[in-house]
Amino acid sequence: MFTSNIGRMRFFFYSLGVAFLEAMAALVCIVGTMGFGGFINSAPGPSRQGMAGAVLVVSLLAVVMRGNIAWRRSRDANGKGWILWSYIVFCAIYAFLQAGTLLVIDFNNPESTPSGLNLLALSIFGLWCTILVAKPVAGSNIDELTSVFDFEGAVPSASGRMANSAAPSTARAAAPATRSVPSVQPVGRPKPAGFGKRGL
Repeated sequence: MFTSNIGRMRFFFYSLGVAFLEAMAALVCIVGTMGFGGFINSAPGPSRQGMAGAVLVVSLLAVVMRGNIAWRRSRDANGKGWILWSYIVFCAIYAFLQAGTLLVIDFNNPESTPSGLNLLALSIFGLWCTILVAKPVAGSNIDELTSVFDFEGAVPSASGRMANSAAPSTARAAAPATRSVPSVQPVGRPKPAGFGKRGL
């Protein structure tokens, strides 16, 4: 399940699912540790360490899930390794910086949010789009389509299609061989049968 190739559609929806789960888990961490009111009214510093640590653990788990689906999608499209690993490493760096931002952000000072975090997020989004739009390897999506959609009847395999296409051609090739060759007729008027030179 976690090692099979996935196409564009699954990669897109899996990524949305991971982002939604990460956001929900981060909200649960904030509510379970400090609460929204305590987080907003708290001063940056050690008082937020428990909350930031919980969010970091959740974000790293999300990085593992993102890395898994990105690896499966990259293998399906035969993507380049440096794009995959750049995406995973940037996601991990973003998780650490995001947790660190929760420690130092001051809601009374909007400039306390580091602008480099937004640039890193844009870079991650660009790598994600590159992995998403990569062309799949020929013939790798037939299993995905048959597993996602419920087709009536079995889809013939490549060997079955080749056998079916070869059968008519073989029959057509064998048909002319069974035709009988017409006998060669003599040219001109046939000679009358008789005995001797003049006949009877």
